[in-house]
Amino acid sequence: KDCDTKKADWEERSKTRAEELVALADTIKILNDDDALELFKSTLPSAGSSASFVEMQVSTAGMRRRALALIQQAAEKVARNARPQLDLIMLALRGEKVGFEKVIAMIDKMVASLKTEQADDDQKQEYCNTQLDTSDDSKKALERKVADHETEIANAQE
Repeated sequence: KDCDTKKADWEERSKTRAEELVALADTIKILNDDDALELFKSTLPSAGSSASFVEMQVSTAGMRRRALALIQQAAEKVARNARPQLDLIMLALRGEKVGFEKVIAMIDKMVASLKTEQADDDQKQEYCNTQLDTSDDSKKALERKVADHETEIANAQE
């Protein structure tokens, strides 16, 4: 019964992690897109491009909104107490002075953390399966012993 609960929890965590990783991959894809690269390159000061500076602010804001929307979609699928890292990334994206480098670094750390947690969960799942197999084998052996003893008792009574 306890293993069934843990198995259900593990499946939910695995599903949630997979959804988080997909959302993070989409966000990284957006941030690493050629358009984003051009935007980052174009933010460097150049002579006589004051009109394009306003356009870049709109593009940067648009890029932030897109990344924020993807992370919010992932956060909606995760339990509130299990998503502090996503909340932190969303907070950073809402901020005005945080650069994408910090957000990307935070996402990379979160992906590494999720991979570590997934490996731990896989080990726990393996342990649980081993314990279930061992318990099942023991149960079958005891059932055979009981059946043998019942047969001996029946033969002794005859």
